[in-house]
Amino acid sequence: MTQPETTARTKRRLLVLDDEPIVVKRLKPAFQKAGYDVEVFTDSAAALAAFEADPADIVITDLKMEGLDGIAFLDRVKAVSPEVGVIVITGFATLETAKESFHKGAFDFVAKPFKLADILDVVGRLESHLESRRHAR
Repeated sequence: MTQPETTARTKRRLLVLDDEPIVVKRLKPAFQKAGYDVEVFTDSAAALAAFEADPADIVITDLKMEGLDGIAFLDRVKAVSPEVGVIVITGFATLETAKESFHKGAFDFVAKPFKLADILDVVGRLESHLESRRHAR
């Protein structure tokens, strides 16, 4: 896997939301090592407030959480920043929830448990997708 470009001008901001502290504790250092500026949250209201104040480029959100679930969170971040890339992660993957996530604008849907290399790869593909969209304008 190639490392993302990490110059100060192009360093991608990543927001990770999962109500399981172990998930965000595991993902944050992996994405920081890969060159991303990472904010992690275990509370959807706090994550939404942070996103509304300063939108990230990429969001990884859990599907099933207290408060706003992942689909509602996806809706809200897309309303704030339609260009944001969103990846939904879940331990409760079904065809229906995957289809709804894609319909709402998610880039990908990843079932838990996942390997760190796999989620890093999905974010790398999303980053390439965002870059190609940016250059197409």
